[in-house]
Amino acid sequence: MALSYKARRRLSLLVLIVGLPAYVVVAVTILSTMDRLPHWLELPIYIFLGVAWAFPLKFVFLGVGKADPDAPQEANEEN
Repeated sequence: MALSYKARRRLSLLVLIVGLPAYVVVAVTILSTMDRLPHWLELPIYIFLGVAWAFPLKFVFLGVGKADPDAPQEANEEN
């Protein structure tokens, strides 16, 4: 089932405001429970974790910055 434009906008906002900070806290907490890794290994892990969250949620963010395709044509021209 495809999400409507409004649902994707709301879900993307929820992901960015609530989900992403929670993901960061969980990732840092898990890495801090392990013994200190060498810097050359720790940096790629943090880079991977910083990018990896977006791939499963890519469908939520598609087209969110564009005009609402379901809105009447006059409403799209005003923005």
